[in-house]
Order: sequence, then structure tokens, then C-alpha cells
Amino acid sequence: MSARLVSTAWLAERLGAPRLRVIEISSVDDAAAYRAGHVPGAAWWYWKAALWHESDREFPTPAEMSRRLGRIGVTPDTTVVLYGDPVQYGAYAFWVLSLCGHADVRLLDGARTRWVGERRPLATDLPRFESVSYPPPPGDAASRVGRDDVRAGLGRPDRLLLDARSPEEFRGERVMPPPFFDHGAERTGRIPGAVHLYFRELLNEDDTLKSADELRAVLRLRGATPDRPGDIVAYCRLSHRATLLWFAMHHLLGWNNVRVYDGSWTEWGSIVGFPVEK
Repeated sequence: MSARLVSTAWLAERLGAPRLRVIEISSVDDAAAYRAGHVPGAAWWYWKAALWHESDREFPTPAEMSRRLGRIGVTPDTTVVLYGDPVQYGAYAFWVLSLCGHADVRLLDGARTRWVGERRPLATDLPRFESVSYPPPPGDAASRVGRDDVRAGLGRPDRLLLDARSPEEFRGERVMPPPFFDHGAERTGRIPGAVHLYFRELLNEDDTLKSADELRAVLRLRGATPDRPGDIVAYCRLSHRATLLWFAMHHLLGWNNVRVYDGSWTEWGSIVGFPVEK
């Protein structure tokens, strides 16, 4: 297991450590599930408020992210452990914190699903954190790719596009995965030439990531290997699921040729003049 992926047992042994901060990343702006029970000592973040610029469709700068982390007592030498509700939101937060330059960020294997399934302790109190100063680190956007780069690479044999969405989204039947309200882009379909790899194929039933050998086998079926020429670009609808593919390939398998198109289908499916495949 990569040092970036930590088990529930690893976290349970370290709860309460002075230089450890656990953060639950929620897909909804209602903290009801968190209030009903969360990993003891965990902070709560609604993904969009914490991981996006406050007004623009953009990520926060390293300076803004350092302020947000500082408000919950995180310093540059704090180990930050993230878990999602659902699982892909933890991977997305991991990616964004990596972009913003936090040095020691970890992902909880199995997220909330495994922690609850193992009947590990849950807290209902709302922890208070003392704000600290966090000097902004340099960011690193090397793993991010934009729409123009993706369009310029269409049809290139050295670019592999992996679509992490549900089969219904990939086939152009829906914009949002079932059973949710179908919204998020003006058109259905996929980016031309994209290869389908539903993100759940990388996960076990308890939301833990599959073994390295299993991951390699799934990826190899899509033509994804560490020695292929060029790069691998993952996308989905909003890039949450795509970041789970990136995490598996980059941090578990050690591949350095993987990037995320964070605009994903919400952007691509609405741009005038950009091609769509069905």
C-alpha cells in the first residue's frame, strides 16, 4: 500500500495525534450525516465551498487554501487525512490539496463506508479548532489539463482519454448518473475517442481500492500502461470520479503520465463548437 493511502486501522491507532487532522468531504451542503456520526475529531467540509474559488469556477490559490486549512488548525507539517462521503469526494479533495501544495495529505482507504462497516467509533460532537498561521506553499498544477489541451490532443495516438462515468453517461443516455436528476451539461455523449473505465471497477464493495495487480489488469484492458507514449487523461462529469483514477494510477501504481481534465463533461458538453461522440 502506498503511504498516501492509509487503512482504517492506521487511522484508528493515530486518532488524537497532535499533528494529524482528519477531514470529511461531503457531496452535499447539509452536514446531517456528519452530525449523526463521523470519525472522531474530523472536521467537515462541503466540497464546493472548501475546494473551489469562492466565486469563480476555479480552484483556490495556494494562499487561499492555506487560510482555509489554517482555520481548522492545519500547519505545513500537519498530516491531513481525507475521506469522502461518497468515496470519490475524498480523492477529489486529495487532488486539490496536492494542486495547492500541501505536503502531507493522505486518503483513507474505504472512506466512510469501511469505517462504518467495521463498527469503528463514531463521534457526534462538533470539534472546535484553534486557527493557526499557514504560510502558503508553492502549488503544483502539473497533473491538471484544460479543455484546449484536450481538444488539441483529439485523435493523437499518444493521448489516452479515460471516461470514468457510468455506462449510461458514456453511452450518451444521460448527463448525470442514475438515479439522480439528470443535469450538468447541455449535451449528452462523450469526448471523441474516449475509452470507458467506470470508476467503480477500481473499487471493492466496501469502497477500498483494489490491489495493485487487479488495478493493472483493469487498466491494461483499456490500453493504460506506465510505458505508453504520451499521457493519460481522466475525466468524468465534474472530475470527482476521474481523480480516483488518477490517484490509483499515480499514487498506487507510480505512474507519472496521468492528468485530470477537471472541466470534464459539465464543461465539454456545453461548449459551443466542441465535438461530441455518441
